[in-house]
Amino acid sequence: MTPRHIKALFDLTGKRALITGGSRGLGLQMAHALGEAGASVVLSARKQNELDAAVAELTAAGIKASAIAADCGNAEGAQALAHATLAEGPIDILINNAGASWGAPAEDHPIEAYDKVMNVNVRGIFVLSQAIGKHCFIPRKSGCIINVASIAGLGGNPAFMKTVAYNTSKAAVINFTKALAGEWGHYGIRVNAICPGFFPSKMTAGLLAAVGEENMAKGAPLLRIGDEEDLKGLTVLFASDAGKHITGQAMAVDGGVSAILGG
Repeated sequence: MTPRHIKALFDLTGKRALITGGSRGLGLQMAHALGEAGASVVLSARKQNELDAAVAELTAAGIKASAIAADCGNAEGAQALAHATLAEGPIDILINNAGASWGAPAEDHPIEAYDKVMNVNVRGIFVLSQAIGKHCFIPRKSGCIINVASIAGLGGNPAFMKTVAYNTSKAAVINFTKALAGEWGHYGIRVNAICPGFFPSKMTAGLLAAVGEENMAKGAPLLRIGDEEDLKGLTVLFASDAGKHITGQAMAVDGGVSAILGG
């Protein structure tokens, strides 16, 4: 074969992506990345008003975007999202970004809260990936899944964080990624995970307020936390032909935190 130009390898023109948890934060950043590389994007989240605002933001940036409200914390919601998305046409990229967290000491962690975190962060990803895989990726013998895990899934946390359910769920996401990559690789489906460190978001707002962004940054070799463009490059790499020989990987984007913690 004739090697393609690097710009062609990263080009996503004509591709269609579904991004859960896409109305704000990391999901919206990833939507911008895919759209700027040429893809059209379908956003999903629970709140229609937040989806409308995100679609307007993307459209203003010249990106073709639409939205479907859904709750991926239950199987019915995830399956309905897959059906509604595919009813409008096939997709090429699935980003499982919807997530939940809960802060409580392990000894007092409510069981119902533990179940909620696991249902959204693990079960929802499985159900949606299964539906998209069965009805789109496997028949087409191609597809890309990007699961948003966390460096919290690579190990434990300092005592003040108290997020045992979240850590457990993200570790499950990482191994789910590896297992699915091994099982679906012969269909031409690639499955990878991104493990963000600390980024400003609704989920991390309380912790960053309590600890302080500057203090949190001191724990990273690069002496900073993530910003509104730090996930863009890896997202496009995993989604495009530039990453066509990469699967089953979990890559940290954390300023080096996992390197010094042994993750």
